[in-house]
Amino acid sequence: MAFLFGRNRQRSAQDIVRSTKDLLQKLAKEETPLPKTEEDLSRTLALMKVTLQGTPELEATPDAVYQLVNSVLAESLLPILVNNIHRLPFEARKDTQTIISTVFRFRNPGSTSPEPDALKEVLRRHPEIIIALCNGYDRRESASPCGGILKEALKWDAVAAVILYDEPADPSGKTIDIYNDVDVTKPSTGQGIFWKFFPWIDKSSFEVSADAFDCFRLLLTKHKQLVSQYITTNFTLFFTHYNATLIQSDSYVTKRQSLKLLGEILLDRQFYEVMTRYVDRGDNLKLIMYQLKDDRRMVQYEAFHVFKIFAANPNKSYEVQKFLIMNKQRLLKFLPKFLEERTEDEQFCDEKAWLVKAIGNLPDSTSALRAPEVGKQGGGVSVQGQQQVSSAQVRS
Repeated sequence: MAFLFGRNRQRSAQDIVRSTKDLLQKLAKEETPLPKTEEDLSRTLALMKVTLQGTPELEATPDAVYQLVNSVLAESLLPILVNNIHRLPFEARKDTQTIISTVFRFRNPGSTSPEPDALKEVLRRHPEIIIALCNGYDRRESASPCGGILKEALKWDAVAAVILYDEPADPSGKTIDIYNDVDVTKPSTGQGIFWKFFPWIDKSSFEVSADAFDCFRLLLTKHKQLVSQYITTNFTLFFTHYNATLIQSDSYVTKRQSLKLLGEILLDRQFYEVMTRYVDRGDNLKLIMYQLKDDRRMVQYEAFHVFKIFAANPNKSYEVQKFLIMNKQRLLKFLPKFLEERTEDEQFCDEKAWLVKAIGNLPDSTSALRAPEVGKQGGGVSVQGQQQVSSAQVRS
């Protein structure tokens, strides 16, 4: 990426950036931030924000924006800025979020790159910035600004790939080249930054948890082809975390949102292979059926939309069929009274009626089932079965 600009303008942009960098280095060394340091930093960050965005009275000029973005990248300001965002005063953190997001969006005139030029430069030279932004969820002070930057940057596949394929630091100190070095068929160690989202969502304060879940949901649903491949490769590891940490969370909000997200993923055609493997397993069915008995109505409601996928599968595995048959009478007694107050929800009532009929059509005994051959899994879901599963969807 070429950094070409006039000498005087360059000096002005570099002065702002270098001054900010020096102040950040000073701030990092102070056990308790000094008011003078905070004031000076707030001033330089506010100046950078105005240069990039302008004000109601003074419009930002393309030349000034170009020069400042180039100086930020040339001086490697972003790593130290992200690493110290939690130390900044509140307004300075908001300005920092604006600055980094604006830099990430910057494109050279005439650029045809899929990602903005500045973001691509960051991903090539300093992909660890994306990881540091994720680690912002470790602290309440940095969660919101870092999350805001991430959610905007997650418009791009390359950012999602950095998060998904991050692994513990290479002993040689080499950083991953997301454009050339990623082997999507290699299983994850479970030690990368992606896996930290599960405890961030489950164990953090409400504000941090909510922001982390929004980012997690965006990552999974925005980049379906990339994520589908990743979950397929890491199926057992992913759903071990998802089921144990999110579906069984003590937090009502986490449990409800996670069930809803699971239903959306399983009913999306791009996650077809993920869906077939998930509904093939009896343990998953047992977990979801347990959520049907939750004493909170919205948890029951979201669990219903996952349970119906198991029931709509015409090629149920042996263990799924066996468990449904063993619980046939209980289900036939339970389902007619399930969320019976939702009388105005016609789609739900139709789905529930269909589900009662489908359960009623199951054999009365498991003796008629054919046990699977040793070493073989259940039948999965055929193309016809996929259509039937999709037809069971209540919500878009």
